[in-house]
Amino acid sequence: LCTSSGDGTVKVWEFASAKCTHTFSEHSQAVWGAEFHYGGDFVASCSMDHTVRVWDLISGKCRQTLRGHVDSVNAVAWLPYSNNVASASGDKTVSVWDARTGLCVQTLYGHSNSCNGIAVSNMGTTIVSCDADGVVRSWDTRMVQQLSVVEVGRHPINSVPLDRSGNKCIAASDDGTVKIVDFSSNTVVGELAGHDNSVQACCLAPNDAYCITGSSDTTFKLWA
Repeated sequence: LCTSSGDGTVKVWEFASAKCTHTFSEHSQAVWGAEFHYGGDFVASCSMDHTVRVWDLISGKCRQTLRGHVDSVNAVAWLPYSNNVASASGDKTVSVWDARTGLCVQTLYGHSNSCNGIAVSNMGTTIVSCDADGVVRSWDTRMVQQLSVVEVGRHPINSVPLDRSGNKCIAASDDGTVKIVDFSSNTVVGELAGHDNSVQACCLAPNDAYCITGSSDTTFKLWA
């Protein structure tokens, strides 16, 4: 398990021994997210210090520092079976980086407010991002263009995990609900209500049968 913290560190934990095996502390401000590469030997993290860092778990060192965003980097996600990592920033952009060279290979423009969350389809061909205006956008990584825009509500969206098909996502909202977005019709097709405060995080089970949400109301909920 990798975790990111407001104390500016990224930690890697081993379940078997219930111990922290790595602590990375080169970020200079709060770290908002961290995600394992599919191979398991690297972790990408994103921070308020405007950077994305790629950590090598074998050497225990920072392999790359990805610089280019001009505001906080709020979310990060690897493109499956590649060396590319996507980031969402407060500067209203989504970027795709080559983690080997440290260079930005794509920048996606269209959001009119801070980008809070990001997800990548299982095929790596679609990126979904959400912003503080309550808008969810999907992007084609091959054509480097926007596919769809869905206005989910008036409140900021904080997380947008995709289902296995890549045709639907669940959007965690500051209004305390989770919206189900269908990209085939570009509409909200369902809503999960029950939290008493902002929903900050959500994730789908690998088989899409369950959804887990975490909220500022200090609870997490399991939805079927």
